[in-house]
Amino acid sequence: MTVQSTEFTPELRQYLRQMGTPEPGILADIRRQTETHRLGKMAIAAEQAALLTWLAKLTGVRRYLEIGVFTGYSSTAMALALPEDEELTCCDINVTFTDQARQHWQAAGVEHKITLHLQPALITMDELIAQGQGGSYDMALIDADKPPTPHYFERALQLVRPSGIIAIDNLLLGGRVVQAAAEKSPESHRILQAFNARLPHDERIETLTLPLGDGLTLVRKK
Repeated sequence: MTVQSTEFTPELRQYLRQMGTPEPGILADIRRQTETHRLGKMAIAAEQAALLTWLAKLTGVRRYLEIGVFTGYSSTAMALALPEDEELTCCDINVTFTDQARQHWQAAGVEHKITLHLQPALITMDELIAQGQGGSYDMALIDADKPPTPHYFERALQLVRPSGIIAIDNLLLGGRVVQAAAEKSPESHRILQAFNARLPHDERIETLTLPLGDGLTLVRKK
């Protein structure tokens, strides 16, 4: 064992991917198509999705909530990984992106597992809470616009069960999060700095951030 981290070159990252369970063909197709998208950098990394589906299988996830769908890589991965009785609730506001996601769900044969809500995610989350669905989800993924992240998190914390998992992507802002926010910095810079600072002291949760993609924070609700 060693306390020093290995520098992960592109070649080493590719080697690590080859050591894992092979990426299903449909997911590889989605990833390649999304890489050519003008906003392709928004997509979740393949290794992030692999970790989340692995955790979902390990913890027996049956109900999954996703905030931010984009072209459907993570939702397709989760739907493929879990049993037939799994339910996915997906939230997004972009019809163009989610039309692509629907095509991918159809191609993967998982569309019947997924309920898509095309409206601001906070509205959908508030509706789910009002319907008495608090504590009914096993896992949630927050991978959407960054300024509302603290609000997404608070509602997700109500919706997941005790010992449920909340995963939050892109909390490192490409490394900018450790830099002092300048006057012209995006609003998300200060918001995520404050949010990240609060997480370790929140007694409702246990949290771990992994250096995957742009940072993947895993939260376990106590």
